Amino acid sequence: VQLQASGGGLVQAGGSLRLSCAASGRTFSSYGMGWFRQAPGKEREFVAGISESGGSTYYADSAKGRFTISRDNAKNTVYLQMNSLKPEDTAVYSCAVRYYSGRYQFEYAYAYWGQGTQVTVSS
Repeated sequence: VQLQASGGGLVQAGGSLRLSCAASGRTFSSYGMGWFRQAPGKEREFVAGISESGGSTYYADSAKGRFTISRDNAKNTVYLQMNSLKPEDTAVYSCAVRYYSGRYQFEYAYAYWGQGTQVTVSS
């Protein structure tokens, strides 16, 4: 599976961005997907996850109420709509395939990571 994230950029605090992650290779709709982020000098952290059908979604506390994860299995793409962005949201955002069993919040459940897209939120 190959993943390509896009949609990052520079935005002012309070603004919005929509990230996309296009997948190729294996059957996309067979796997849950997740978004993670890593800020400079910090550990990578879970942001949001979505089940195979899109019927279940999971969010980090920092993302609840501001971010929305969705997917379009016909387009092999998962999205992350980010609203009310804050400077602390600045990070490289990566998508990953939830290939193993385990909670969506845990990195060990994931394989096939994309390269990531930079999100910078200015104050």
